[in-house]
Amino acid sequence: MEVLFNRGGRVGDFKRIGFYLLVLINLVALVCTDQDYYGLLGVSKEANSREIRQAFKKLALKLHPDKNQNDPNAHENFLKINRAYEVLKDEDLRKKYDKYGEKGLEDNQQGGQYESWNFYRYDFGIYDDDPEIITLDRGEFDAAVNSGELWFVNFYSPRCSHCHDLAPTWRDFAKDMDGLIRIGAVNCGDNRMLCRMKGINSYPSLYIFKSGTNPVKYYGDRTKENLVSFAMQYVTTTVTELWAGNFVNAIQTAFASGVGWLITFCSEGGDCLSSQTRLKLAGMLDGLVNVGWMDCATQGELCDNLDITSSTTAYFPPGATLTNKEKGSVLFLNSLDSKEIYLEIMKHLPDFELISAGSFEDRLAHHRWLLFFQFGQSENSDGHELKKLKNLLRKEHIQVGKFDCLSAPDICSNLYVHQPCLAVFKGKGTEDYEIHHGKNILYDVLAFAKESVNSHVITLGPQNFPGKEKEPWLVDFFAPWCPPCRALLPELRKASKHLNGQLKFGTLDCTVHEGLCNMYNIRAYPTTVVFNQSNIHEYEGHHSAEQILEFVEDLMNPSVVSLTPESFVELVKRRKRDEMWLVDFYAPWCGPCQALMPEWKRMARMINGLINVGSVDCQKHYSLCHEENVQGYPEIRLFPQKSNTAHRYYSYNGWHRDAYSLRGWALGYLPQVSIELTPQTFNEKVLQGKDHWVVDFYAPWCGPCKNFAPEFELLARTVKGKVRAGKVDCQAHGNTCQKAGVRAYPTVKFYPYQGEKKSAHGEHIDSRDAKDIANLLTAKLAALQSKGKKKSSSRNKDEL
Repeated sequence: MEVLFNRGGRVGDFKRIGFYLLVLINLVALVCTDQDYYGLLGVSKEANSREIRQAFKKLALKLHPDKNQNDPNAHENFLKINRAYEVLKDEDLRKKYDKYGEKGLEDNQQGGQYESWNFYRYDFGIYDDDPEIITLDRGEFDAAVNSGELWFVNFYSPRCSHCHDLAPTWRDFAKDMDGLIRIGAVNCGDNRMLCRMKGINSYPSLYIFKSGTNPVKYYGDRTKENLVSFAMQYVTTTVTELWAGNFVNAIQTAFASGVGWLITFCSEGGDCLSSQTRLKLAGMLDGLVNVGWMDCATQGELCDNLDITSSTTAYFPPGATLTNKEKGSVLFLNSLDSKEIYLEIMKHLPDFELISAGSFEDRLAHHRWLLFFQFGQSENSDGHELKKLKNLLRKEHIQVGKFDCLSAPDICSNLYVHQPCLAVFKGKGTEDYEIHHGKNILYDVLAFAKESVNSHVITLGPQNFPGKEKEPWLVDFFAPWCPPCRALLPELRKASKHLNGQLKFGTLDCTVHEGLCNMYNIRAYPTTVVFNQSNIHEYEGHHSAEQILEFVEDLMNPSVVSLTPESFVELVKRRKRDEMWLVDFYAPWCGPCQALMPEWKRMARMINGLINVGSVDCQKHYSLCHEENVQGYPEIRLFPQKSNTAHRYYSYNGWHRDAYSLRGWALGYLPQVSIELTPQTFNEKVLQGKDHWVVDFYAPWCGPCKNFAPEFELLARTVKGKVRAGKVDCQAHGNTCQKAGVRAYPTVKFYPYQGEKKSAHGEHIDSRDAKDIANLLTAKLAALQSKGKKKSSSRNKDEL
């Protein structure tokens, strides 16, 4: 079996053992995913990122070689848990591991290096043990900060001393703001791409995020008092001073709209709430309860009528009697702590509306709903904070309610609801709904409700599962306990908005519909499949809406040609003299082949029009692969333009099989379009010539220059006919590069012709992407043309 599965897996006799081989491989994959990495860290398959980090940190402190210097196996033991952590913390690698075991990770061999014991003790996951601070990863960041709640986020690096200096203050600040503002933290060491996208270039960087507005950076002193003062500026609620002139009207107006009042009465005896505490409570109870205060020293008669004899705080629910004779419905609060008062009031707020079985269909057919399904009528056990949902979803026109499945079991059974959960109904009755599988905390539910009502993803079961004769469907087979599955769901919603009308989206819970999942041979989660009549296509890409869209686009307009023995001979072997082909020889059962496929298709789109890209299924066309002497899978070969001295093909031996690495390698075989410039030709053709030029200044020993070389050739082909492309070897022609002001390699400069000799310094271009540079040059040429027309028009007027 090792012979079949190693990096260059040997080809077996598929005609003889094909079926049994596939069965055996599936069994091996299942065994791999049932143990090892999860077992090494001591976590379940349901573990989230925070739990995985905590488990790894605990083991790292115990097993680190620094603490086990007498153990000759300490290094190897630590490498194992480090490798497990590196894989399980990454959603894409975790998905590959769950599906294919370690064999699916052959292109991702990180985990060979690790940090010192001190790093894991003091620098690793520094906020993981703080319940008031939410560590946000790339997959959940946007949904969280756009949920509608106010967020204050600390972007930090584990190696930054200032970040560690801030940590105790940030923890105290988070405790003070708990319930009022969401306090977050982003580890930019683990989430470099996220931090780069958010423009983070120094640590710690503290930003306020308020939905609908641009984030605001905090520049003040990092003391708790200053952080509180800054954050409170964004709490837009107000505290009302009540007196005889406005008291009755304010109370009655609020009661009429179903909102109660929290009032702190201040008199000479006892303590009333401070202005800061009142403002905090106003923010924490925003939209649920009005907050006010009364000075009994100036409003003595009113306080006497309310039977208030000393400083106190009371909650008056809607409809409460305000006379001094009956105050049974009024809640008097002895605490001065904002969090304690907040929790007590939240307990006394009414629960969501209970939808009856008789009105269920009608209510869901005319409005958008977020419904909590429960079994037996009881107070929502997921936390009183969720009572804020009604107010926060009002702008989205989403009503919030609950339904007791024991009152009508058939209704819940038809919706595949077999345990307490919540779901969004999109205003079309029970046909268009989606069950929530994330965390039952406020910001996660908010994000789900807002995304779901505007997306086109529905929950599937046997009754509505797409048949072969219907329109194309994208179906996500998943398990709710699987973190990569939950990470994919928001991306499916985003993709569904772009493809509405072209493709339908549905999710199938394999823990509920095990038989249906077995029918389609679903072996790991998530497995995402496009059903197009009798054709079935499995998605193997990353958990992002962009790559899902690329996958669907590739199905509609394939970028890779599926080659048969006949078409291989016709298109590749007998290719035209100036044609090039890139071919992937693969086997469907091969884990690395499956991991390569989405990158292969992405690469094909990148080089479309320059190099033809194909693939050969060696299980289906074994004789062809045998004739071509294919020794292992995947085998990547480039068939260059034909010449008398050309190789028959070149094999790719690089370690990295991502789209960009493959693209760079393939472009390197294209004939050079750019011109190698000498000092003389640079002066005569570029500076004194009448053409526009783009020039790459490079050094032969420079690694980034070598990586950029195929990109520059792609640029040269893209702008051919508009801008000429040249290259200057700065090792051979140092004086030329010095005169051009080149200080680093590679440097790209644009030399536009404007009717006179050009400056040797040219215009610096700060990009290494061919497409971006081409767009920039096109814009510059358009501006030059417009400028030339204005000059010509002005000259004609002068002549007239």
